[in-house]
Amino acid sequence: MDSIIQNIAIYALPVIFAITLHEAAHGYVAKHFGDMTAYAQGRVSLNPARHIDPLGTIFLPLLTLWLGGILFGWAKPVPVDFSALRRPKQDMLWVALAGPGANLFMALLWAFVIKLGLTLSETDLARPMVLMGEAGIKINVVLMVLNLLPLPPLDGGRIAVSLLPHRMANSFSRIEPYGFMILLLLLMTGVLGAIIGPFIALTIQVVALVFGLETY
Repeated sequence: MDSIIQNIAIYALPVIFAITLHEAAHGYVAKHFGDMTAYAQGRVSLNPARHIDPLGTIFLPLLTLWLGGILFGWAKPVPVDFSALRRPKQDMLWVALAGPGANLFMALLWAFVIKLGLTLSETDLARPMVLMGEAGIKINVVLMVLNLLPLPPLDGGRIAVSLLPHRMANSFSRIEPYGFMILLLLLMTGVLGAIIGPFIALTIQVVALVFGLETY
């Protein structure tokens, strides 16, 4: 029980920030390219309460943290009206990339927190900073890699739709109503972990390398 409580304390802030900034980034970039939907609904915000989904942001991450394996979860999706973008097909690419880009940025920030914690090795702050930094890198890299899967409605699916020729993009986008079910099936069968696991490990190594940290 103590270890579970300790894990929750370590992962709580990284998970909340990872999911909140991911969604807020989508809304901000959509606003930049002309769609005010998320802004009008107050979703271009760093307030976690505006993005938290009780099941995806709280319950499921806690469950997967307890069971082990890939930390899995989601927030309330930021509403984007792609038809309101100035160049819908082209701008969709940047709106979709914004979320994973925010996660990569946060992973680098958490790596800096580890580096800072290591310089404070003689203080009581060192170990909590290092542990929270490791958790921050892990959850942000997992979210980034997971969302880059080319499966609608994930960000990678949106990116694929943006890059494919119109006819192929229309056909590919028809997968979207079944995307979440496909994702859950991949998760439950262990296929998801096998697909994204190597990419997660490689990205963590690269982030650690940037700051001269040992991989973990």
